This record gives sequence, C-alpha cells and structure tokens, in this order.
Amino acid sequence: MDADVIIVGAGPPGLMLAGELCLAGVRPLVLERQPRLREIPKANGFNGQIVELVRYRGLLDRVEAASGRPVGPAPSAPFGGVHLDFSHLADPPMWAVHLPQPRLERLLGERARELGAGIRRGHEVARVSQDDATVAADVRGPDGPYRVRARYLVGCDGAHSRVRDMAGIPFPGTTYPEVNRLAQVTLPDSVTRLGNGDLDVPGLGRIRAGFTRTDRGVFGFGSLTSGVLLLQTTEDEPAEVDDDAPMTLAEFQDSIRRVLGAELPLGDVTRLSRYGFQARQAERYRDRRILLAGDAAHQFPATGIGINFGMLDAVNLAWKLAADIGGWAPAGLLDSYHNERHFAGARALLQTQAQVALRRGHDPAAQALRELFLELLADEQPLRRVGALIAGTDIRYPMPGPSQHALAGTFTPDLTLHTNQSTTSVAELMHPARPILLDLADRADLRETARDWRHRIDIHTAQTDQRPADALLIRPDAHIAWAATTGEPTHTAAPALREALSCWFGTPR
Repeated sequence: MDADVIIVGAGPPGLMLAGELCLAGVRPLVLERQPRLREIPKANGFNGQIVELVRYRGLLDRVEAASGRPVGPAPSAPFGGVHLDFSHLADPPMWAVHLPQPRLERLLGERARELGAGIRRGHEVARVSQDDATVAADVRGPDGPYRVRARYLVGCDGAHSRVRDMAGIPFPGTTYPEVNRLAQVTLPDSVTRLGNGDLDVPGLGRIRAGFTRTDRGVFGFGSLTSGVLLLQTTEDEPAEVDDDAPMTLAEFQDSIRRVLGAELPLGDVTRLSRYGFQARQAERYRDRRILLAGDAAHQFPATGIGINFGMLDAVNLAWKLAADIGGWAPAGLLDSYHNERHFAGARALLQTQAQVALRRGHDPAAQALRELFLELLADEQPLRRVGALIAGTDIRYPMPGPSQHALAGTFTPDLTLHTNQSTTSVAELMHPARPILLDLADRADLRETARDWRHRIDIHTAQTDQRPADALLIRPDAHIAWAATTGEPTHTAAPALREALSCWFGTPR
C-alpha cells in the first residue's frame, strides 16, 4: 500500500480530512491537480459549526493569527437576498472567521504536513478503480504517469468531481440561471460612505447598504475591513458559467452598469471572482471503497455554508475510516457517514433552496414575501432558529437505541470542567480527537462499564456548574453518542452505555 487513504483534492475538506486522519493514526496521501495554491479566494472566510470544531481541535489561535483579527460572533448574515441582523442578540447564533480561502488552505496544509500527511500538488487523478480490498488511482504527475494504491479513496475534488463521475455516483439537482460576480475593492473619494453605511454616488444617488434590486438584477455590498468593501452583482444568464475562468475588471464594471443603470467608480481592486448556483446532492456518499466529501457530495445555492459543511463532512468521516482501517469498526460504522452527512446535507439543501425562493422573485408578491419574512425575524426565537439552520448547529443525528437522552446526536456543548487537578473544558479534552466518556456525577458504575474500552476511549471525571446529564459519551467528531439522565439507575444506565460503546467503538478487548 502506498497510503491508507488517498484524498483527491486539497481544498479545505480534503486538507481537514488529512489532518484528522493523521490524528487517528492513519496515513493519508493528498493529490491535487493544481500545481500551486490559488491566490484568488473563492471565499473570504467561514462560519457556523465548523468554527466550534476548529476550537475543539486547538486550532483557533492559528486561525486568528492567519486572519489578523479575533474570531467572534457574526453580527449578521445574508439569507435569500435579505439581511439577518444578529447584532442586538446577547449571544448570536453563529460565529464567523474572516480568513480568505488561500490562507485557510495554507494553514490546514501546514497542519496536515506537521501531523505526517503527504501532499502532492500538480498531480491529477486520471482514473480510479477498486476491488474488494483496495482502491487504485492512476495519476499524471510532473514526472509522468504512475499508480498509487490505498485502502480507501475520498473525492474532495469539488462540484465537477471526476472521482464522483468515475465511481458512477449520480449527482441530481438543479443549475440556476444566475451569475454572481464578486469584487473586493476600495472606493475613490468621489463616492461618499454615509454614517449608516449607505453609499452616495455622483450621478446615481444613494445606494442602501445590503441588497438593491432592479429590473435587471441585484447589487449588494458589505464592509470587510475599514475602507474595504465586498461588492456583488447577480444577474440571470442562460449559459452555465465557468467558475474557474478568470474574471476581468471590465466584466465586473459592465455588470454593475447593467444592474444599476449607471457607473460606480472603483478604487483598488484586490479580488475578482464569478460563480453560479446549483442545488445538488450525491445520491450516495459511499461506493464501496470510494467516498465523497465537500462540494463533490453537495452543492448549495447560497453563499457562506460550503466550507462549513464540507469540513464537517471530513471530521465525521475521518474517525470512521480510521476505525475500519484499524480493524475494530463495528458493523455499519462507515455506512453511518453517508447516513449522517447526507441527512445534514439535505437539511442544508432545504434552507438554501428556500433562499432561492426568497431571492429570485422580482414581482410585488416576492417583495411582499421578503418583507413578511423580515417581520417574522424581528422576533428573537425565529431569528435564532434561522441562524442555527444556516450555521448547521441545529443538526441532531439519529442515534441507535430505543431510549434516548435529548442530547444524543447533538454537538457537545463546551462545558467548563472542574477536576481534582485543574479546571479544563470539553474543547480542551477534544484536542486529540479521541472519543471520551465524561463522567459528570462521579458514577463509578459507568466508569467501570467503560473500562473494557479504555484502549479506545478516554475516561474523565469532572464537575460542571450546570450539569446537563450524569455522563456523556462523546465521539471524536464532538457529537454525543449517548447520555445518562440525571440520577438514572445503574440497571438501565450501565447496559445502555455498554450498548452505545459496542455500537460506536466495537467489541471490548
């Protein structure tokens, strides 16, 4: 074997997967067809549940250093052409990181290499094949063609995934006739930035912050840093666009002119990009020894969630692949990757297609729908619910077993933990990406039940100020596999814990 797992694609999902596999003791090899890192960002940052997961892996300091600014709550978010305002909430429902995608990929690549991953750029996978024991990739590299073999291969090679096509996995869905053009710019002195964030443009007048709709499309803008704006136009165009083809400044200015009906003077331009929208999801995320993650598995018709869901795919998959390669995976564990992440992807597809319905209508009825939607979101509860939907923090995986705690299947909250030695937290315990039995009620019966799995899980006893359960069984992806109800008797808690341990971590030694 040349590697345990071949990863095709060195975007954020592929590089995150490589690092997670290394933490689990697996040898990954990343193959990327592009010879060097792209400097034009497809995204300016990421948000949602993956921000918490990055913190749980101890990467937040590196992310903040690469970003140059602290990670914090998202003050707002776009949703289907309307602006969701979280700024008045004491604890907004999602966190955001300003980090252009090239810097994120550089950070994740450095981490993966530090942990032992092999990363080869300029190596294009031309063909994949598999049998009952291995998968092979025929590669075109700088020094000529060669073949590599591994136990598994994961396609993280984007929306136009060749791995998905070669595996024969259908990718049904819709391509929308929208073209979105983005630019990161400064504005000349002739354009006045008003105190409320609006722009006053000579010959055009005032442009409201957020989204402006015309008969010809949508113009939007928002502030990235002091003096730097992100501008966007959206127009309907019948032909599918090539996201990889460079966009010129003249093309962007022409689009602004068509949408607004006038010129908008621009200063320095540091980013130009173009993309279309698709709503697609692979019918299955696994075909025997070939799996899919990230954009190869799903395409969402909205911005701001692709990196979040793609990297979460990687974290969910890594420990399950490691268990199978290590020979201790219980039956069905690797298939649970498809079950759980397809479920999460379908949930994301639901809310992003709802955004399409809000965004694409231009008649008075559509405008009425947007205004009513914003009225509903003036109330805190629905605003939080939609924020959690965008962030993916509302995901609760279906867990096996007839009797379940309300926390089972959810992301573990970052509890402050007091032990005899020190004060720690769930986030700190999750740095090694190991499963944990967290005893919060000094339950010797539950610790004794878990002793047979102590070679696979870490057992910690601690107290917390607001105890959500007597004990939590936490998977490496930080989701709760099982929880003991406060005061649950041994005769029900211990057998249920043993069943959960067997389900997720195999037979005891």
